[in-house]
Amino acid sequence: MLTLSVQEIVMSFPTRTGLVVSVLVALATPLLAQTTSAQGSSPAVTPALITRGDSVYHGAGNCYACHGTKGEGLVGPNLTDAEWIHSKGSYDEIVAQITHGVPKEASKSGIPMPPKGGSTISDEDVKAVAAYVYSLSHKQAGS
Repeated sequence: MLTLSVQEIVMSFPTRTGLVVSVLVALATPLLAQTTSAQGSSPAVTPALITRGDSVYHGAGNCYACHGTKGEGLVGPNLTDAEWIHSKGSYDEIVAQITHGVPKEASKSGIPMPPKGGSTISDEDVKAVAAYVYSLSHKQAGS
């Protein structure tokens, strides 16, 4: 039968606590790396995806028709500033907004945005456009 003295139990407490903390940190690190802030960069937004999104924005997506060729707004809102009307402007929120659109009842301007802007672009194209739109208002310092 295994018996531990009080001293062995007390001595092992810091070791056990350190082990638990190490495991929690190891599990939390990948999750923290995936989170983004309004000032940070989304791991899903890559230069290649931004380039593809630029092409879709100015092509099959017809996004430029409402948001302007530079994204500064026409009928639709400005996409180049830090002001987001229907979300906080995270990459995932932009993907969702493009995918689902903004119904007239929810539109703060009263102008609806149909899902995918009324285009027939694919879900992958939506993600690319979202990366491009994200990049317009999340410019890195010095760029």
